[in-house]
Amino acid sequence: MSVKIYLLETRPQFLLLSPVLVVLGMGMALYNGNFNTLHFVLSMVGLLLLHISVNTLNDYSDFKTGIDLKVNRTPFSGGSGFLPSGALSASSVLKLGLVSFILAVPIGVYFLITRGVYLLPIFIIGAIFVLWYTSYITRLGAGIPELAAGLGLGTLPVFGTFMILNGGFSWEALFASIPSGLLVCNLLLLNEFPDIEADKIGHRKTLPIILGTKKAAVVYSTLIIVVYLWIIGGVLLKLMPIWSLLALLTLPLGLKAIKGAMTFKKVEELIPAQGANVMTVLLTQLLLAVGYILARLIG
Repeated sequence: MSVKIYLLETRPQFLLLSPVLVVLGMGMALYNGNFNTLHFVLSMVGLLLLHISVNTLNDYSDFKTGIDLKVNRTPFSGGSGFLPSGALSASSVLKLGLVSFILAVPIGVYFLITRGVYLLPIFIIGAIFVLWYTSYITRLGAGIPELAAGLGLGTLPVFGTFMILNGGFSWEALFASIPSGLLVCNLLLLNEFPDIEADKIGHRKTLPIILGTKKAAVVYSTLIIVVYLWIIGGVLLKLMPIWSLLALLTLPLGLKAIKGAMTFKKVEELIPAQGANVMTVLLTQLLLAVGYILARLIG
């Protein structure tokens, strides 16, 4: 029973994002003619461990600051709920988060040795986001919390995976990694809407707190539109393969999420939009990966 609770504490339903990010980075490297099975698997395991660390350290911090006691929990936001219920102790969740981070370190060291120190800046930035995101970065305001989430669980993992598998830098790959950052930024942004009052308790400065939900919804909607325009622009500029346009199939989901954000009044009414938001984030990136793989196979 305790093993099951610890597993659920990692919030496995949200861990789906990590494999999608790695698969996208792999697709981009494969498009360039590069792939290594061991490095692909290690990238997947390493990012999953870091994602688990982020999730559990977030839960720990939210409990210690009192946010967990006031949060409006939904299927897509609000933490696991195991700490407020007493199912897990704060110290055990903290240990889980730190152990997950420590287990990822040897994988990073291996890549630095075998692939090169050019990965070090990405690893350092990633480590800072994992260890200090909830306790410090969320209090900075000015859109920094959302930007950090987009970089840490979006652009950097995709581009980092690409560089590991490709063996070097590419401006085209960096360009193609930007939509991942925008999507994950939005993944967090919409989930912040129900937690405004709770986040204030923890002295967080999220965009919905700073701007209000109406203006934050405009930011959210703008970013969704930019993602699709970015992909179209990438194809027109020949920075991304034409098969990348498969990602546009998620546009109806994106529009549904936009509608929910723009009309937000009650938490219960936001849940369908949160679901559409999650599907937009995951499927858009997965379809981009499929597009790169098809471009390699078909030409």
